[in-house]
Parts: sequence; C-alpha cells; structure tokens
Amino acid sequence: MSRPLVTGPSCRCAHGPAPAFPDTPLGISRLMNGAPMAENPTPPAAPTAPSITPAAPTAPSITPAALERLRRDGRGPRVLDVRTAGEFRTAHIPGSRNVPLDLLREHRSALRAHLDGDVVLVCRSGARAAQAGALLAGAGLPGLRVLAGGMTAWEVLGAPVDRGAGRWDLERQVRLVAGSVVLATGLAGVLRPRVHLAGTAVGAGLVYAALSNTCAMGGLLARLPYNRGPRPDIRAVVADLRGKP
Repeated sequence: MSRPLVTGPSCRCAHGPAPAFPDTPLGISRLMNGAPMAENPTPPAAPTAPSITPAAPTAPSITPAALERLRRDGRGPRVLDVRTAGEFRTAHIPGSRNVPLDLLREHRSALRAHLDGDVVLVCRSGARAAQAGALLAGAGLPGLRVLAGGMTAWEVLGAPVDRGAGRWDLERQVRLVAGSVVLATGLAGVLRPRVHLAGTAVGAGLVYAALSNTCAMGGLLARLPYNRGPRPDIRAVVADLRGKP
C-alpha cells in the first residue's frame, strides 16, 4: 500500500524539517538546479558608500600687490622668508626675516610661541612657503598666508627689494643639475645603453616633486655651503621675532 503524499509546513524527512525555498527568483533557480537552500537565508548586505578622506586645506595666499599696499599703509604683516641664507642675501623684501625652511622645521614649536596669525611666508615661487605653512599649522598656528608667486612675482611687480651679491636661486640650481644629468646620461647612453636610465630616474623624481610639491634635489642642494652661508642661530631669530613687531 502506498503512503499518502503529505505537503505543506508539516512535511518532515528523515533528517529533520524540509528546507525552506523562498519564493524569489534566486530560490527558484537554486531549487531547479538541485542546490541546497538555507532554512533562513540571509539577505545580501546593502552596499556601503566608500569613505572619502578630506583633502588637506591649502594655505591662504596674498598677492604681491595686496602685500605692498599693506606695507605702504603701515599695516604690513610680519614677513618670514624661508629660503636659504644665500638666497635671502641675494634679494629679499625689505624688513623681512630669514628663517630657512630646515631651521623652521627643526624649531617650529619655539618659533610658534613668538608668532601670531598676521604673518606672510615667502620663498622663491611659493612651494617652500606652503610647506612652512603646513609645518606651523601642525604646531598650532594655522591660517598663515603665503605670498602668491613668491619673490619671482614680487620682483615682476617692481616692488622694493634689498639686494646683495648675486647668486643663483635654488630652483635655478635644480634645473641646472637635473638638465645636466639628463644630458650627460643621454650622450653616454650612445656607448652604454643602460646609462640613460639614470636620466629617466631624474625625470621620475621631477614628476614626483611636482605632484607632491616637494623637491629632494632642492633639499640636498640647500645643504651646500654655497647656499647655506652662516647658519642662522635660533636664539638670534627668536630674539629678533620677540623684539620687533
């Protein structure tokens, strides 16, 4: 005698309750292909939006014309020139103080105690001044302004400049060294094919310098005696900052 077919929720098998097949396209497809189904299928997790890290804020800038107007009106801010001592002696804004970037990086906490928010940072083109602004912001002094275009733009404007003995600025030295390496390795590569890879490495370094707004070659050249000159004493710098508005 055959047993009656039992259907519905009361259906049982030898190994426990019959698995549930949800009435969904996925469940029907798995059922037709004979795949086992979970008794309580877990719904797929909702997609999460990717986290976005906010970009670091850029230092505010001031144009050379605006800085010159403030200086003429007697309301000029304190100007810190972060170029090397050699570059500063060659040409600088009258009344500015020289605090080279490496000195500022080493003693930024001590310098921060004698600075306020009314400070303009200056270098040759603006890149090193932006780095100095980031360092001082990390030490608790945000909002310092950077001279847009640096000394290059200041001189193009025809604004006053105190000049000393002429010498090449750091950016020009970088162009000379990088170009010389590329040229020399390119010519030597005619005889030894792999020598040109040194020039390729220099080119890659310049691309990285542009993307990161840093320059390792410039940092190395800044340490040469030609660029350093007498190293500014941090105590003299602090005394100068404390004694003058």
